[in-house]
Amino acid sequence: MASREAKSDTNAKSGLSAGLELLLACAAGLLIANLYYAQPLAGLISESLGMAPSSAGLLFSLPVAGYGVGILIIVPLADLVENRRIVLVAVALEVACIGAIGQIPEPLPFLGVAFLSGIMAATVQVLVPYVSYLAPPARRGGAIGDVVSGLMLGIMLARPASSFATHLWSWRAIFYIAAVLQAGLFVLLWFGLPARCPAAAPSYGELLISMGRIYVSIPLLRRRAFYHAFMFGAFSIFWTAVPLLLSGPRFHMTQAGIAWVALAGVAGAVGPPIAGRLADKGFSQSGTVVAMSIAIFAFLLSDFAHGDSWLGIGLIVLSAVMLDFAVSANLVFGQRAIYGLAPEQRSRVNALYFATFFAGGAVSSALSGWCYARFGWAGVSVLGITLPIAGLLYCATDLR
Repeated sequence: MASREAKSDTNAKSGLSAGLELLLACAAGLLIANLYYAQPLAGLISESLGMAPSSAGLLFSLPVAGYGVGILIIVPLADLVENRRIVLVAVALEVACIGAIGQIPEPLPFLGVAFLSGIMAATVQVLVPYVSYLAPPARRGGAIGDVVSGLMLGIMLARPASSFATHLWSWRAIFYIAAVLQAGLFVLLWFGLPARCPAAAPSYGELLISMGRIYVSIPLLRRRAFYHAFMFGAFSIFWTAVPLLLSGPRFHMTQAGIAWVALAGVAGAVGPPIAGRLADKGFSQSGTVVAMSIAIFAFLLSDFAHGDSWLGIGLIVLSAVMLDFAVSANLVFGQRAIYGLAPEQRSRVNALYFATFFAGGAVSSALSGWCYARFGWAGVSVLGITLPIAGLLYCATDLR
């Protein structure tokens, strides 16, 4: 196994420097953020584009669905094509997509380009495995946790950034800013990202076919993917509906106020480094149970946020922090487990893992907008609690 891992990564001997780890973390955060800029603005954007309120969840679920598709069609290339080339081409196309989104006035073209943007953003899952190839096994979990912290910060900072930009200018401004950031990222990756040439592999068609066999033949992968599908679904439900709740008649908050709530949720980004180190010590399974329990409690706590008061807002903020912490920690527990599998299949394994739980997030986000429009926050909370409970029940079937 060790010899095959060395063969699959021509740069493993160079190790993972602090500068490269920081670059990978920043790149992961900036790319994944493109999926989330529209999430707290769903009401404003859907109204501006002439969409029905019940379909506002599509503004997040379609880019996420594109991300899932991108994982399945782009990430397997990392086991076949030199990785740096894949990343640079995809980031360049992402610049074009994000810049175009800020100009589109019609819903169907907007959603179509947002879907394409999600496909290009899937390059994150080419970047994250760099860590697992370059870091020594003894600190692999910690290194993955550090880079995933960048990814989670991108997710969590995207929401307040888009709300603040909308408060100051308009909802389109955040997409122009994001396009500039992506262009800067392209330059940094051009100069800073090392080449990684995978070992000789089958054809692209054979790689895609092999993904089905991998998914069926590795129970740990399926289990970990579904664990996080439940958690990421709960996460998507919360963050799709909570801006609608805060801007609605219960709280009457402006985009600036919503931004501060979302910014407070960034505190949950402390989860990945802690989870990575716990995973290195063998606590992944028990950590998953704790993470799912925290997610359930976060939704229960949000049900007590009644009325426009500091207590109500404080409970929403606390719920957001707890949920973000639980979901980001569970992501690392899963990645640490699957990255211990065959290294020559790592990119495909990672693709299947992320595609599974992002599919859960896309469906959950669409359901969240529909559920809030018909049943209010109570219905959203029930939906959010149901998923981690289902995850715990599935976790209980693992008797090891």
